Amino acid sequence: QYQLFTKQVVQFEQMLFEDGIALVKLWFSIDKKEQEKRLEERKTNPLISWKLSTVDALAQQKWDDFTHYKELMFKKTATPTSPWVVVKGNDKDLARKEAMRYVLNQVKYTNRGSTGTKLDYNPAIVSVISNS
Repeated sequence: QYQLFTKQVVQFEQMLFEDGIALVKLWFSIDKKEQEKRLEERKTNPLISWKLSTVDALAQQKWDDFTHYKELMFKKTATPTSPWVVVKGNDKDLARKEAMRYVLNQVKYTNRGSTGTKLDYNPAIVSVISNS
């Protein structure tokens, strides 16, 4: 199933591209220390404890495995027409703003740039993976 999926998803995304559909694949990436901090907060903060899952219990132990498969997914499913956009997400607010800037830079719209506001994303926060 995995092999079939990684083959078909690339074909499917290419069909979407050929039909004129804009597809943006965002991956918000945090480091292991930040993940640990967020998981601890989920355990102690009643407002976000609902986010805690059984997968979270293994997240820190499986960090290297998850990272390996994430990178493999990027390698198998990133293409020039459907790249992965990796956003450094340790700072949630900044990450969200940079993701919005990236998306706005990909879309053509009326009066784009007319306000004089600079919408370029920060390449130190946002990187594009597009394997050939």
